[in-house]
Parts: sequence; C-alpha cells; structure tokens
Amino acid sequence: MTTRYLVLAAALANTAPLSAQTATTRLDTVSGVPEIDKTTQTEDVQFRNRDDRMTVPVRLAGAGPYQFLVDTGADRTAVSRQLVAKLNLPSAGDAALHSVSGVSNVSTAKVYNLQLTRTPETVDAAVLDGANMGADGIVGVDLLRSQRVQFDFEKKTMSIVPSATPDFNDERGTIVVRAKRKNGRLVVTDAVANDEPLTVVLDTGSQVSIGNRALRRRLLGDNLVNINQSVELESVTGQRIVGDYMFIKQLTIGGVGLTNLAVVFTDAHTFKQLGLDKRPALLLGMNAIRAFKKVSIDFASKKLRVVLPEHSALDVRLADARGSN
Repeated sequence: MTTRYLVLAAALANTAPLSAQTATTRLDTVSGVPEIDKTTQTEDVQFRNRDDRMTVPVRLAGAGPYQFLVDTGADRTAVSRQLVAKLNLPSAGDAALHSVSGVSNVSTAKVYNLQLTRTPETVDAAVLDGANMGADGIVGVDLLRSQRVQFDFEKKTMSIVPSATPDFNDERGTIVVRAKRKNGRLVVTDAVANDEPLTVVLDTGSQVSIGNRALRRRLLGDNLVNINQSVELESVTGQRIVGDYMFIKQLTIGGVGLTNLAVVFTDAHTFKQLGLDKRPALLLGMNAIRAFKKVSIDFASKKLRVVLPEHSALDVRLADARGSN
C-alpha cells in the first residue's frame, strides 16, 4: 500500500467525506504572476501537494488571477459566491446544475472576459459556495471544448492549451485512445474491467474513480477486492452520497491496462444524466489518471493520449493505479 492510499485510508477511518467533484492534487502557479505563453496560449502550473486540490489561475475582467479547479466531469463552469460579491458580477438567472449527488437549481452570474488562455470568454457561470468547491471557481467542459488538458507527472505540471498545439504524440510509450463526446464530456467505450465491457467517462474533478451499481453487479466475486469500507462523496453543492470503497483487479481502456484500481461504487447522478445508469460505467478519476507518465485529454479531437511509465515489467501496457511516490 502506497503513501497515497495510507492517506486515503486515514481519511476514511475519520469518516471525512471524499470530494467527488474536486481533485486530490492542487496545482498552483509559480511565484509571482507569469505572463501567458504566446505559443501555447496557456500558463503552466505546478503541483503543490499531490493530496491537495487541483487549480489553475484564471483572470476575470482583468482581475486576478483566481484559483479555479479543472474538472473534465463538470458540465458547466462555476464561480464562488464570494467572488461574485467581490467583483459585483451581474446575475444571469437560474440554471440546473448536475453533480454526482443530483440536480440542483442554482443562480448564475455573467462572467465577462474570463481568461483561461489568450482568448477571453464570456460565460454564465453557476454560483456556488467557495467552501464546497475548495477554490474560487471551476473550469468546466463548456470552456474546454476546443482545448486540451495536459498532465506531466514527472515534471509535476499541468497545461491547458488549444487542441491544435503540437502534442507528445510521437513520444516513446505513447498510446492514443479514441473517445466520444457525450454532454460535453469525453467518453471511452473501448474499455473492459476483468473481461466485462464498460463505458469510461474521463473525470479530472474526482479524486477517486467512481463505478455504478451495474458495473459492481457484473464484477461481483473474485473480480473485486472488498476492503469493507463505506465512504461519503461530497459534491460541489455540499450534498453527500455514500458508496463502497473497493479495488478492481484490472481495467483496460483502449489497450491500456490499469491494475488494482481503487473505485467507490455508488448511484452517482452523473451516470443517470449521461444515460449510463443501466449499464456498466465508470468515472475515471485522478487516482487512475496519475498512474501514467503523461496524460492529455483533447476535447476537440476527442482523443485521450497517455505516455506509459518506464519500468521493467514484461507487459509494458500495464500501469499500477496505486502508483508510487
């Protein structure tokens, strides 16, 4: 058991809720306020603490930067209630917000000149409590539709770049997995868990992967390792749902294998929203994504690219989802 899971197990023992719409790792800017790179049209950010949350600097109407979570599982961008008051952002009416716990009716704010890359955007952002998000806001898939989210876990950096920017496609150990878009999210249907087919949704906003009840029923028996833990998942709205914390022995996505993947099984609303509540499905969280050397999630080209870690295992397509420190 690695340090990461020792930390997670300690949190479970204290019955502290896991965050299902925020990530375990915070990505902060380096000292000062760096200029936006004119080539990549983005700012690289660095990991501060691998068990903290993941944020990227965002400017609003020339103010900031403010720390926003990057959540490929969130259907819309959000801004904290505290930041709305501070910047006196105008109301944009009400909207339905989907999270793992259900549908909530929330107010929205008109956010002008939201600058994630060089091109500013104007969005109607959901207004949520900053304490529930753990940040000033959330970058959802509505802002990522023409972007690519890149992780370099060796350099401990994350970048958000235009999809047309050159990728690490030719790097040794790179595997490309084709995906589809469903409600703005990237979904991979070429996936198998212990010989059972399933659908995988890429979700950088969840610290742990989440499986639905249909998947659990298919994997009952020797295919699952039950550590007899019930945990709470907390959404960005502050609502909580309960799930069972278990391990899947092997998950293969487009030919890329993950072993000993920690999964919380629960009836998350996201599955129902995407029409995946009746068949086996999984929200692939950061505990799986960080098992690789590099990862890019390209919304425009609908592709997932991973660079496999270098090791001496005979099957180079297998990566241990428990990782190492």
